[in-house]
Amino acid sequence: MKKYFFLLIIGIFGVLNAQIPTGYYDGTNGLTGATLKSKLSQIITNGHRDMGYGTGNTGLWKAYQTTDRDKYYEKDNTILDMYSENPAANTTPGVSNDPYEFIIGQSSAGGNQCGSTNQNNEGFCYNREHSLPKSFFGGQTAVPMANDANFVIPTDYYVNSKRGNLNYGEVGTTSQTFLNGTKIGTSKISGFSGSVFEPINEFKGDMARMHLYFITRYENSLSSFYNLNVSGSPFDGNKFPGFQNWYITMLLQWAAQDPVSQKEIDRNNAVYAYQGNRNPFIDHPEWVTTIWGPVMAVDDASFSKNLNIAPNPVKGNVINVTGDKDLKQFKKAFIYNMVGQNVQTIENPFQNGNTITLKNLPKGVYILKTGELNTKFIVD
Repeated sequence: MKKYFFLLIIGIFGVLNAQIPTGYYDGTNGLTGATLKSKLSQIITNGHRDMGYGTGNTGLWKAYQTTDRDKYYEKDNTILDMYSENPAANTTPGVSNDPYEFIIGQSSAGGNQCGSTNQNNEGFCYNREHSLPKSFFGGQTAVPMANDANFVIPTDYYVNSKRGNLNYGEVGTTSQTFLNGTKIGTSKISGFSGSVFEPINEFKGDMARMHLYFITRYENSLSSFYNLNVSGSPFDGNKFPGFQNWYITMLLQWAAQDPVSQKEIDRNNAVYAYQGNRNPFIDHPEWVTTIWGPVMAVDDASFSKNLNIAPNPVKGNVINVTGDKDLKQFKKAFIYNMVGQNVQTIENPFQNGNTITLKNLPKGVYILKTGELNTKFIVD
C-alpha cells in the first residue's frame, strides 16, 4: 500500500548563508499566490543581463567556471554534473566516487567542454543542458531564456542527448539507466503517460526550484510558449499556476522532499554575480507554498529508498537508522522539517553505531537525509 502524508507548510525565516542583497525582495511582504509570483517576476527580471549562449570561454561556458564547480562531494573543482554525480560519501581520500569527471574549460586547454560533436557513451565531454527543454519555449533563438544560467546547466553530452525533449518525471518502467542512477522510462505519475527523465533524489529539489524560477521569471511569455503547441509541453497557458497540474504537483513534492542545499545557495550567489538576478525559491523556499499552496497527499515511497528508521513514529529522542549500504561512509546527516528548514545537523552520525539522538524536536513530520539517502519519519 502506498503511504501518504500531508504537508502543512507555514514558512521559514532564512536558509543557511543565502547572502541576499539588502532590499532585493522589497515589496513582497504580505503578498501571496499569483500576486507574489508576479512581484517576484518583476524583481528577478530587473537587473537580469543576457550574457549570451557563448563560444570558447564566453557566455554559459564562462558562467560554469564559477557556478558549477564540485566543492561539495569530491571537492576537486571539476564540473558538478547532476546527471553523473554520485553523491555517496567518499571512503578513499583522493579517489572519486563518480563514474567519470569533467575538467572545466576547452579541450585546447585540457578541459572537457564540447559543443555538438556526436558521442555515443557517457564521460566524453560536458555541454549545456536546458533543464526545461528549449523546444518548449521557442528554441535556441528564444532569448534570454535560452541563455539563462539559472536553469541551463552543465551535463554529460550523451545523457543530455538521450534525454532530448523529455519532461522530468518519475519512472515506472525503466528503459535506460545511466551510470549515477538517472533514468528514462514511462511515467508513473497520474496525468502524464509518456516517457520521462528522472534525476536522482539528491538533485530533484534543485531541478524543481529551477523550473519554478522559469515560470516566475518568464510568466509574461507563458501563454506564447503554450501556443507553440509542442508535444509534451508542461505549460498550462496561464501566468498562474504556469504548469499543468501533474507537473506543478510533482515539482512541489520534489522541492519539499529535497530541501535547499549549500550547493544551491552558492550557485545562486554565483549566477547573481554573473547575470544579475536570483532564484527566489532558493533564497526563500517557503515562497513555493506561499504561491502554489501546500503539497497534499505526497507519495514518499519512491523517495525513501534503502534507509529505515525505527521506531517510527518516534516516541523518544533516539532513533535507530539502518540501510542496505554501509552507513559509516556518511560523514554528515541532516534533519529537515516539512518547510525545508534544517533543524539538526549530525557530524559523523554512524561512526559509533546506528543511533541518532534528536534534539527535542516538536511533534511533526521530518526528513532524514544522509548522502544520497532520504527517508521520512514522524515525531509523535
